[in-house]
Amino acid sequence: MNWINEMRLDFPAISENEAFARLAVSGFMLPLDPTLEELADVKTAVSEAVTNAIIHGYPEAAGMVRLRAGYDSEGMVQIDIMDRGRGIADVDRARQPFFTTCPDEERSGMGFTVMESFMDRVVVHSAPGRGTTVRLYKQIQLRDSALPRRA
Repeated sequence: MNWINEMRLDFPAISENEAFARLAVSGFMLPLDPTLEELADVKTAVSEAVTNAIIHGYPEAAGMVRLRAGYDSEGMVQIDIMDRGRGIADVDRARQPFFTTCPDEERSGMGFTVMESFMDRVVVHSAPGRGTTVRLYKQIQLRDSALPRRA
């Protein structure tokens, strides 16, 4: 992607930082002049991805989450949420509705399903013991008030 703006944010994998990540991404997207619905969609998906990184990536130890975001002149937003935690052994299975690795906790197993319902595309790369990257894509419909398109 040929980004015209990008950001990176590293933060400890603690639950208090989920809201921080959501707000950072929404502030970063403001030059695109997204609708409230577009903004809510992205914030919801980022919340799910960051929560997954915190809870499933580092279930027993501290770690870090990296959030990287960028957008191009056409309004395509890409957001990567990365951890170096335990990883996912079977990504296809983990993406199935109601699948959870925490059956004893109050987890619905709907994280990836929620992300997919609010974003245009979700790509997941993971390896056991090496961590997970969730890449979220959302096309923002640019209006006259948004940043100018480059020819």
